[in-house]
Amino acid sequence: MKRFLKYTVCAIVLIAVYATIISFGTDRGWWYTPFTQEKAPNEFISSVQEELQNEFIGNMALGVFKNGKLTAESFHSNGKTVDRNTVFQVASLSKFVSAIGVMKLVQDGRLDLDVPINQYLTRWHLPKSDFDNSKVTVRYLLSHTAGLTDGLGYAGFENTEDVQTLEASLTKAKDADSGSDGRTVVGIEPGIEWRYSGGGFTLLQLIVEEVSGQSFDAYMKTEIFEPLQMISSFYEWDERFRESVADFYNSDGSKARHRYYTAQAASALYTTLADLEKLFYLFDKDHTNQKPLSTDFQKMMWQAEAETLGAPIYGLGTFLYTEIDNQNFIIGHDGKNNPPINTAFRYNPVTKDGIILLTTGSADFATRIASDWVYIHTGKVDALLFKRQLGKMIQIMIIGVVIILVLVISIAFILKKTKK
Repeated sequence: MKRFLKYTVCAIVLIAVYATIISFGTDRGWWYTPFTQEKAPNEFISSVQEELQNEFIGNMALGVFKNGKLTAESFHSNGKTVDRNTVFQVASLSKFVSAIGVMKLVQDGRLDLDVPINQYLTRWHLPKSDFDNSKVTVRYLLSHTAGLTDGLGYAGFENTEDVQTLEASLTKAKDADSGSDGRTVVGIEPGIEWRYSGGGFTLLQLIVEEVSGQSFDAYMKTEIFEPLQMISSFYEWDERFRESVADFYNSDGSKARHRYYTAQAASALYTTLADLEKLFYLFDKDHTNQKPLSTDFQKMMWQAEAETLGAPIYGLGTFLYTEIDNQNFIIGHDGKNNPPINTAFRYNPVTKDGIILLTTGSADFATRIASDWVYIHTGKVDALLFKRQLGKMIQIMIIGVVIILVLVISIAFILKKTKK
């Protein structure tokens, strides 16, 4: 019995050490190979153009920043020409921009991050649940820690007449992605767990409308887009931009239909590469452009509010991709939707380097390229790349555990035979 316990303890210790090494190595990218090693913007973009040839991408607009200045742009299309003024839907990258609008209300003293949201709402309220809805705050909604379990994901509507009201969508979203509950409801204790929630940002959209007295689209145009001169950015479909919108594609290369959204703050931003580049100037405290959101309130968005797997993952409407130094992070957001839209925004607030990538026709090209940009500039695996590596990490762990168990059992068997 003692011998059995000894070998069991030995196996457990070896497995624990092995699992720690594999987890640490995955986080540090020890066995990850990016698509390129080129750091210089023009060489990096040339590598992206080469990578484009390996799969179908309908449209692409790419901008790379160095030291706070736009250094290079690149474009790709399979139909009408794409340039820096082509309008893309950006899916969940919308949340990053929407959060700036919410924080403007906080800066102006019209919203408090830490009071119950019910005091701002008249048109709709969270349904009763097993948890205390009064604990839900703007801070928790912005950081996906409000305990909402909607799992949204919005697929949008093919016809404008099918678009739900905000209240109806919050009650039960008809365009919920497959596998999503679609009901915006508190299903776990608020403030405890990071649980990504599209419904939370749709609820923020309603709060902005209630507090500002404007539609969400009108508020964002007046308070954020116009001061930044983002002249081709909007949330509510504008027919004037019909010819400027990038074509939508399915992953097989066939054309896809345009979709319309109730959940504007979460999923529906239309914008251009030229407009998104102006956010870099918003974030650069040394730049002299008009700033609707002060540096202090921007930095509040970039502080860790939520963790996953023991690491910071999210601030206020902002992904924290990887820590760089002194509690600074590569910040930004990605977007992904169907028909395939994939967008990525990464910004290094220390070096003022960054990348913006907008695509149609691919579910993950923008995220992969942007994550590799982070890797080659920092030597670290960002949060979304780590998530993509989890499957490989688990596979390596399983193989290693099997080998360790076989070795320990074999050694035990051999030693037992030898003693006889």
